[in-house]
Amino acid sequence: MNETVDLIEMKIPAKPEYVGIIRLTLSGVASRMGYVYEEIEDLKIAVSEACTNAVQHAYKGKDGEDGEVAVRFLVYEDRLEIIVADKGGSFDFKQKQEDLGPYTTAHTVDQLAEGGLGLYLMQTLMDEVEVQANSGVTVAMTKFLNRERVDHDTTIQNYETN
Repeated sequence: MNETVDLIEMKIPAKPEYVGIIRLTLSGVASRMGYVYEEIEDLKIAVSEACTNAVQHAYKGKDGEDGEVAVRFLVYEDRLEIIVADKGGSFDFKQKQEDLGPYTTAHTVDQLAEGGLGLYLMQTLMDEVEVQANSGVTVAMTKFLNRERVDHDTTIQNYETN
């Protein structure tokens, strides 16, 4: 299957003050695609978590090395795929999940393990999340466009022609 895709690529310095630029870009792309406000906010939280993890952990202890975070937005007709990648230190994703254990509603905030909540948020807010930790960390997230919503432009156009 040969799908049409628009690709938007950005690279930012691995510094917290640049994560907002990614959020603003994402908001514009998602709005243009037709995601509703709540979905856009979910997307922004998930992508912010991935970017913040890269900023905080990827280049830690690299003797002042200024790293960068690469973000790719792949815009399909029915979904948005977002890839956040760094070339810093990696980690064992499966081991991290096992160490943290599952979060349930039975846990109070005081019982939550420090760290790993960002991964949980990404998995909860996105339809698909894949983490690869080889030379650096790559987080690929997908959010499908809900096709059951009424397309307001189509509805108005159909109404006006009747």
